[in-house]
Amino acid sequence: MSSTTVGLLTSYAEKTRWTPTQASRDADRKALQDSSWADGLRGIAAVFVMFSHMTLAFARYIVRPADGEHGLSQWMQRPILRLVGQGPAWVACFIILSGFVNSLKPIKLARQGNIETALSNLAVSSFRRSFRLFLPAAAATIISWFICQFGAYEIARNSDAYWLQITSPEVSPSWGQAIIDLIYAIRNTWLYNPENPYDQPQWALMYLLQGSMFVFMALLATINLTPRFRVMTMMICWFWSWNWGIRIGDPMVGVSCFVGILLSELNHSEIPLRLSPFSPFFAPPMALIALVLMSFPSEFQTWAQWSNFLLEWFHKVSPENAELSRFWPTIGAQLLCLTVVLSPHMRRGLSNPWLLWLGKVSFPLYLLHGSFMRSLLSWLLFAREHLVEFEEHNGDQSYIVMKYPLPGYTTFIIVMPVFFVILFTATHVWAMKVEPQFGLITKKAEDLMFGKQERPTALPVRHD
Repeated sequence: MSSTTVGLLTSYAEKTRWTPTQASRDADRKALQDSSWADGLRGIAAVFVMFSHMTLAFARYIVRPADGEHGLSQWMQRPILRLVGQGPAWVACFIILSGFVNSLKPIKLARQGNIETALSNLAVSSFRRSFRLFLPAAAATIISWFICQFGAYEIARNSDAYWLQITSPEVSPSWGQAIIDLIYAIRNTWLYNPENPYDQPQWALMYLLQGSMFVFMALLATINLTPRFRVMTMMICWFWSWNWGIRIGDPMVGVSCFVGILLSELNHSEIPLRLSPFSPFFAPPMALIALVLMSFPSEFQTWAQWSNFLLEWFHKVSPENAELSRFWPTIGAQLLCLTVVLSPHMRRGLSNPWLLWLGKVSFPLYLLHGSFMRSLLSWLLFAREHLVEFEEHNGDQSYIVMKYPLPGYTTFIIVMPVFFVILFTATHVWAMKVEPQFGLITKKAEDLMFGKQERPTALPVRHD
């Protein structure tokens, strides 16, 4: 092809395509500079954590990838659809997003050369993070403890809904013992192998706090590095942290929080903008692969061909001490967040106002849904049921227990919309009215402990 022909084609392309291409690049740049998508994805993760507990309560068959070792897979047992029962994968998303959000501002300041402000921001953020996790969790535990002492969980504790039954504590024998039980519950939420009998989902909060502290410490150690060497350091930490599973109790923490920092570095680079024209081609298959990996079952992996394939690859590629049930879901969650960072279209989709609202109420939803399920939902579902005999087995022994049987589908269809309206109304009220109070308490504690309290102005001396 002659140089004249190439010149004519180039000129034509510039005249006909330059304006929309420039507009598209401007829109992509704006989308890639917006981090509100993290709130949208956090809201989705909170909803799916709630769905995972409903799955364990009312549809435990979804946890398995098939009905038997040589059985068929039902629709909700298949990849992606079974994500309604994959709580650990969505908890991994929480930790990744926590690392991403907590490192955005310090990394931006570090890239601008404003190291002192970045260090100050890290110090204040690490202080606030502890209060903003502990105070709402303690309040939710107190509420759950209080309604438990009045027998609000007795129906759930005696039901045939597995998750409701095993997470509903008994009424304490006395108010003195009840206060002791409450203190132990709040304390045990933040210990190694955390356990809160009044709000079981709070087991993840200690790991969220732990991951946040890892982020702050890692940034503190690398804040003076250039972005290239900071990325190299975080990649080394990511590989190294796969061996933490046995030592710190949960294998998702290190690998997820360091990925959050890496994604924040990527977010502040030009790479997402350069790849944005190609994102419609690579983002959908990447997201699809991520969702399939997140669907990896925690047990009976050999029962389905797709999960058995991932099981075999786990033994080939997994680092030492990596936990089987968390390895692929955590990798999938990391790949999903990476895809969103690289795709302006996915960012815009996750910045939908409804998803942003879900993100705003995500933490209250995480804290309150368990108590609402054990009380309100149990009352609505089992109100017309009577105790019936169930035969249970413990090894070679069998015994009879009295339980409330699960109601029919019609009851679920009627009850669930009512329950969701009440639950999301309560979480909205909590986010609007209660959360700001925790913010005020945190601010006052910060002013007091950082020496920012204003001294009272001296009254003028009267000379009568």
